[in-house]
Amino acid sequence: MQHAVGSPLPPPPQPGHGPAVGWSPAAHHPGPHQGSTPVPPPPAPGYPVGAPHPPVAPQQAPAPQQVPGPPVPDTTGHVALPPGGPVAMPSAPPAAAAAPDPTTTTLAVLLIGPAGAGKTSVAKYWADHRRVPTAHISLDDVREWVRSGFADPQTGWNEHSEAQYRLARRTCGFSARNFLANGISCILDDAVFPDRPVVGLGGWKRHVGPGLLPVVLLPGLDIVLERNAERSGNRRLTDEEVARIHGRMAGWYGSGLPIIDNSQLGIPETAQLLDEVLSRSIASPPSW
Repeated sequence: MQHAVGSPLPPPPQPGHGPAVGWSPAAHHPGPHQGSTPVPPPPAPGYPVGAPHPPVAPQQAPAPQQVPGPPVPDTTGHVALPPGGPVAMPSAPPAAAAAPDPTTTTLAVLLIGPAGAGKTSVAKYWADHRRVPTAHISLDDVREWVRSGFADPQTGWNEHSEAQYRLARRTCGFSARNFLANGISCILDDAVFPDRPVVGLGGWKRHVGPGLLPVVLLPGLDIVLERNAERSGNRRLTDEEVARIHGRMAGWYGSGLPIIDNSQLGIPETAQLLDEVLSRSIASPPSW
């Protein structure tokens, strides 16, 4: 008997035989059965009866076997970056050799000075006009990476402002070591006080290395007051604070560090004098 809708039923089994040979439900178009219950196909080998059948994926070429290779070094893209380490003290040239050229030497420089000394302007100009790759890292810029919760020293130096200062200095030191390890000179600037060696200069030496070359930029008080008046935002200090900082910076005299009085010098002239000072520091590194 032929059904009007759906697939034909299999012929009845004959006595002593199994299901009729040659009949398969898959050979007919599937469709909804009306008035009858579809007969599910037998389970595939390896699957228990009643378990759902996995979806049948199209035939694909077998995936190649993954062979473990050597460990991949620390890279950015395809360029391997040497890890940064403490900057070593520059070796002095032989006595008969010419004075070293600081414009073509990979250096780590720390430019120290009070607010309004021109540290950032001189550091940027010096870095821009080098004949070798050079980076400028300003501690004030890094401190101000903190937006919400910034501890402004103008509101009072406390444990929060000191903690953010130390964190910024450590971040600057980490950046400088990595730049230097990859052949890029660095100039950092910070208002380091001579009466706080552990927080200031000693911290820079720990975070960058003994090869850091400190130079003090110390113009007269009238100059720093004039330059501070041109500032805005949290970079501008009161006259009283500028005078207090400038007075503390006077302690660098007699410290053995090179000092540049740029009261009557423009930025290019100060940068040129900085190269001369660095040439002497390379030949005879200061003790600090």
